[in-house]
Amino acid sequence: MWVLFPALAIMAGAIIAVQAAMNAKLGELLKNSILATSIAFLLACLVTLLCLFITAKEFPKYEDISSIPTYLWFGGVLSAFGVGSFYFLIPKMGVGIMMSFALTGQLILAVIASHFGWFDQPVKPMNIKTLIGIILMIFGIILINWSNENGY
Repeated sequence: MWVLFPALAIMAGAIIAVQAAMNAKLGELLKNSILATSIAFLLACLVTLLCLFITAKEFPKYEDISSIPTYLWFGGVLSAFGVGSFYFLIPKMGVGIMMSFALTGQLILAVIASHFGWFDQPVKPMNIKTLIGIILMIFGIILINWSNENGY
């Protein structure tokens, strides 16, 4: 498992970069990144519903659903903003540059969320190694994008 899960995570990251580039191009051709986002979410919804109905052994009961904190139902709003931003920014920045900045934001927030155990996730306290890692990653992003003629 120590190889499988990281490999799947890397593959998921690669898929995100590919789908973001594809849907950004769709937004360009449609002349509307919000429309491309809507299409992407509609298709994703259909595919995930199909997977749900094929694989689900049971569905949650009303009592289980009603006990879920209200704020957890709004993750989709954040997804729409995040994904829509990708489709808007990729044609302007390029997929590599956009993803490098997005990854930086994801990692910084993930480290903070892990430190505090947000959303009942396992706690992994920040330490000097973590901070050095973040600084090195930001430095790496600067190096990756340094020679870009767009000024990013």
